[in-house]
Amino acid sequence: MTRQTRLHSLVDALRTGNTQRAADLARQLGVSQRTLYRDIQSLQAAGVPVQGTRGTGYHLTNQIRLPPLDLAPAELEALSLGLAILGQSADPELSQAATTLADRIDALLPEATIAPADAWKLEKPPFADAARGASHIPRIRAAIRARQKLRITYHSRGNRITTRTIRPLRLSSLGPVWTLTAWCEWRAAMRDFRLDLIDTSEALPELFLDDSP
Repeated sequence: MTRQTRLHSLVDALRTGNTQRAADLARQLGVSQRTLYRDIQSLQAAGVPVQGTRGTGYHLTNQIRLPPLDLAPAELEALSLGLAILGQSADPELSQAATTLADRIDALLPEATIAPADAWKLEKPPFADAARGASHIPRIRAAIRARQKLRITYHSRGNRITTRTIRPLRLSSLGPVWTLTAWCEWRAAMRDFRLDLIDTSEALPELFLDDSP
């Protein structure tokens, strides 16, 4: 039996869910306990969720370990968006799992200082209306690439609904909160718009230049 085959056999033996003594596992595999301990360490190092100690026995848990991942900003945004959408799922278990996972990911992200002027972006729960906000992303991304103006209806401060013509420039996320940076023609200034506060979005036929006022 090759070592690779033995490791697969060891995982199969642990799938029962019962805690098994090292001596019994070693006997099943036809190896010494010292070899069995090394195999257990190899599985744990590879991320297989084996728990237990010498003398008490070993078992598999339901947890799945992932190796460290380096994510590109676009990949992190895609992950955050997917979790935000799942957070709106009608399946309570799936929705709770998405919310919990998003919290765990946010806790691992590098700390970022939020300017006081941007703190209002987080006043509404991040998962509120996430699916509605996500529905605007394809249209917004297309408008950014084409340098095409958008007309949006937006929940402003005080929950006032306003209609604005904007020049979309950049999508970004702060954890699960997605924002659109755009030139607002109504305010004649740059503004950040939370996607979950956009009611409707419509692409206009008019284009704009990057340096246009």
